[in-house]
Amino acid sequence: MATYTTRTVTSTRWEWIVPAAEPWGAAAAEVGKAWAAADLAYREQRGIAEGEPLSDDALRFTVADDAIVIGFTVEEADA
Repeated sequence: MATYTTRTVTSTRWEWIVPAAEPWGAAAAEVGKAWAAADLAYREQRGIAEGEPLSDDALRFTVADDAIVIGFTVEEADA
């Protein structure tokens, strides 16, 4: 007889979307604002104090059709 356990994990994806339509792309100031907001939200979700370093892969930057998306995922095991 097999012995095993199961669990359910709920994922929440947080994203900040900066318009970056061609041919001009995204303004650096707008990327900076979104990055700062994402950084703050990540710290709040993970309980990381301001000034403490984040891991290199904390935030992910991806390119969509006409936007730059900054995001992270929080996973929680259901009780």
